Amino acid sequence: MKSNIRKWMLAAGLLTGFAVWTLGVCLVDVGEIGPQDTSVGLSSINQWFHGLTGVNLSLYVLTDWLGLLPVGICAGFGTLGLTQWIRRRSIWKVDKSLLILGCIYLLMLVFYLLFEKMPINYRPVLIDGNLEASYPSSTTLLTVGVMATAMMQCGERMRKGLLKKSLLAAMAAFTAFMILGRVWAGVHWISDIAGGLLLGLGLAALYAAWIESLRKESKQDKNGMKKTRLCIQPKNRKTLLTNSRNGLKLYP
Repeated sequence: MKSNIRKWMLAAGLLTGFAVWTLGVCLVDVGEIGPQDTSVGLSSINQWFHGLTGVNLSLYVLTDWLGLLPVGICAGFGTLGLTQWIRRRSIWKVDKSLLILGCIYLLMLVFYLLFEKMPINYRPVLIDGNLEASYPSSTTLLTVGVMATAMMQCGERMRKGLLKKSLLAAMAAFTAFMILGRVWAGVHWISDIAGGLLLGLGLAALYAAWIESLRKESKQDKNGMKKTRLCIQPKNRKTLLTNSRNGLKLYP
């Protein structure tokens, strides 16, 4: 029980941290350091870090294309859920973990659309001559959120062994590469990467806490059923013993 409370607290802490960080980006040290004199929060640290990394468009293109892998993973789990829905003829018979995963994916999409419609920062460079919303880094959000939850799904669905360990290690390495690649590509302010990381981790932690809560409820329900079946009322004990001697089943 305590571990589950900690998971909920971790999720709440990360999502609250994202909200506080977003306010800081909006209000703290705002300066016109972006292209076409666009305003950027936390301008001093953002300008310093961008000067350190510069712009690497090749790395930007590479991480952009590799960002299709998390999209493919989303499609894969979506197909699995849809297949279960069709075969079991009810959406409520789909694995609960897949339904919760779908909710997490939906939240990612909502956040993405929200910040696209209400941009907080613009990229430090023009893309094809145009300003583009930059906060939070959508590639970082997608990679962290999708890969972290996919690792949890694989951890539950795959048997222990070398294949499982190798796959989880590859997912972790891919996630780290994508975050670092996006940082050094120089097409985001460092505050954008931090925002995407906080939100992605927060949604992944929310998924983990939600799943753990369902497991606890499932175990309690099973234990309750066992106790009900094993319970013998004193007034019925004689009847049950008589039935058992006659070869009748004690329980339906």
